[in-house]
Amino acid sequence: MSVLRGLIVKRWSSDVRLDGKTAIVTGANTGIGKETVKDLANRGARVILACRDLVKAEQAASDISKDVENANVVIRKLDLADTKSICEFAELIYNTEKSLHLLINNAGVAICPYSTTADGFETQFGVNHLGHFFLTFLLMDLLKHSAPSTVINVSSLVHPMGKIHFEDLNSEKNYHPVKAYVQSKLANILFTRELASRVEELGVRVYAVDPGLVNTDITRHLMKPVQFFVKTFGFMIKTPAEGAYTTLYCALTPDLPTGSYYSNCTVASCSRAAKDDNSASKLWAVSCHLLGIRWR
Repeated sequence: MSVLRGLIVKRWSSDVRLDGKTAIVTGANTGIGKETVKDLANRGARVILACRDLVKAEQAASDISKDVENANVVIRKLDLADTKSICEFAELIYNTEKSLHLLINNAGVAICPYSTTADGFETQFGVNHLGHFFLTFLLMDLLKHSAPSTVINVSSLVHPMGKIHFEDLNSEKNYHPVKAYVQSKLANILFTRELASRVEELGVRVYAVDPGLVNTDITRHLMKPVQFFVKTFGFMIKTPAEGAYTTLYCALTPDLPTGSYYSNCTVASCSRAAKDDNSASKLWAVSCHLLGIRWR
């Protein structure tokens, strides 16, 4: 069994310190996000847990502080399903932080019943893509000011199943939870690609990562056969700490090619659709239009 796990999980470690650095991790109260915060805090970074549920965030911060001596972690309210909340979060960051070296867009919802965000966007597209797109837009000045800095977008190994349905991005004509999810994960990579081309000369690196198949709370919306697989073959599935490896690899490894897609702590091949520069540019323009912003 340990041999099988060795084939699935690539072990990785680094002794890089982050003293004096500031990081934001969305969806940091559980799973991969919580483990990411724990590792960054252990390296001396000041880490902001950007979470919708402050009670769960408080518990996560308490857990991390027990495990990491002198952990510098703070919690901030962020609901990625509400652009007003995103604006309030960004304003608070500018008022309280002098720098931002690392933005990890980790939060996500998966394969959930149809619903919409506070602004009327289909929830998976609205949270997984538009929410993080808007957050990154608002924080970009601070990231540029703090350069060299890094943005990491957490995508998924299922992105090759995705297609950007420009004629129905919000799934108003036809909603399928899996189709909406894989569209949002493909959007994460296209956003990474387009953003990297725009900010590389400004000292901001951008990466998309695949954490792999990880046993986290996100499985609560999965179909019963998939939930059965997760429970039965759990030994083949990564722990949240293992799922954070590739995110941390990109955050801590210098001189990685920006705009690339990473899996198992190495640059990986993504789908043809994820390499489509025309789609990336079009998605950027459409996202700006939907959010009512100008981002050149």
